[in-house]
Amino acid sequence: MWLPLHTVCSRSQTVCRRSFAAVRANFIANANASLFSHSAGLAAQTYTALLYRKHGDPSQVVQLEDVALPPIGAKDVLVKMLAAPINPSDINMIQGTYAILPDLPAVGGNEGVAQVVEVGSQVKSLKTGDWVIPKDAGLGTWRTEAVLAEDDVISLPNDIPLLSAATLGVNPCTAFRMLSDFEDLKPGETVIQNAANSGVGQAVIEIAAARGINTINVVRDRPEFTQLSDRLKAIGATHVIKEEALRRPEIKELFKACPKPKLALNGVGGKSATELLRHLQFGGSMVTYGGMAKQPVTVPVSALIFKDVKVRGFWVTKWKKDHSNDGRAFRAMLDELCHLIQQGKLTAPACNQVGLQDYSKALDAAMQPFTSAKQVLIM
Repeated sequence: MWLPLHTVCSRSQTVCRRSFAAVRANFIANANASLFSHSAGLAAQTYTALLYRKHGDPSQVVQLEDVALPPIGAKDVLVKMLAAPINPSDINMIQGTYAILPDLPAVGGNEGVAQVVEVGSQVKSLKTGDWVIPKDAGLGTWRTEAVLAEDDVISLPNDIPLLSAATLGVNPCTAFRMLSDFEDLKPGETVIQNAANSGVGQAVIEIAAARGINTINVVRDRPEFTQLSDRLKAIGATHVIKEEALRRPEIKELFKACPKPKLALNGVGGKSATELLRHLQFGGSMVTYGGMAKQPVTVPVSALIFKDVKVRGFWVTKWKKDHSNDGRAFRAMLDELCHLIQQGKLTAPACNQVGLQDYSKALDAAMQPFTSAKQVLIM
C-alpha cells in the first residue's frame, strides 16, 4: 500500500476509518525525522513526498520531505512514480472538506502512473517494467517511490502516452461510467453537459464521439471562448455554447440539428444544473458528479411531474469500492479506455507538466478559476 497505510470505507453514507496504529506510528516517526542529509538519506533508502500533517490551505500545509522507504514484502512491489496530476478532490482532501479523508500525516494525490521496479517473491500479476495505477482513492501519489501491495494497483499497457496513463483513473472512468450506466444511449442521440472544458467534460466529448453520440457542451463565458470552443470541437464536440445561451430562444434552433438530450451531466450545480434539466427529453436523466458553483441543485416540480426526469448522482470512488471484490468490470473499462487511447480517440486533457520540486507553483495554478489545463507533477 502507498504509505501512509490507511483504509477508508463507506457504510450507509457514513465515512469511517480503520487506522493501522503500529504502521501509522512508524510512518509518523519517519515523517517527523524526515529532513535527512544526503548521506543519511541514501543509507536509509528514502523517497521524496509531498506531505501534509494538518488540513488547511494547500499552499500552507503541504511540504516536500524525505521519508524512509519500507522493506518490500512477499506480496508487495516497489514502484517509481512517473507522473501524478492535481485534481480538485486532491485539493479538497488537503483542505479537509472531501467525503473521505486519510489519517494524518498523509501524502497528497489520488491518481497517477508508476513503473514497477521490483516485485516480491509471491507477486503473480505484475512484473518489472509494468505500468500501474491505483485501484482506489486516498493512496498518496505525490511521491517519487512507493512500496505497495500487489492488490492495490492495476496494470496498464506501457505503450500509451504518459499523460494519458497518469490521468486515466479518475476523469475518463467517471465519463465512461456516466455515459454507460444511466441511459441506453444509441448513436445519433444526444448528451448535454456543463463544465465541458473540465477533465471529465473533455473525456465525455471524446468517448461520446467514439460512440457516435452528439454532445452539447456548455461552458462559462470567457475572453478566450472562441479558442476554447475550437479546441473542444477539434476533439469531437458537436456543439459548444455559453451558459446564457441555454436561456435564449436560439437554443430551439440547435435542437433542429440534433435530438433533445436523453442524458445531462452536471458538474456545476446551481442555476446551471436547472437549465440542463429544462432541456432534457421526457424520461431523461441528469447525473451530478460535481458542484463547482457550491450551490444546491434545484429541481423544478414541473420537470418531475410532466417530464418524469430522473435525478441521480455519481462518485467514481464509490463505484470502484462497489466493484472491488470482482475486478472484471474495472479491468474491462480500463481495457476499453486504453484501446481508445491507442486508436487516438481518447487523449489526455490539456496539461501543464511541473517538476515535483516546483509543487507550490502547480498547487497555486490548480486552484485558479477558469483553469482548463490540468497540473501534472513529473517525478
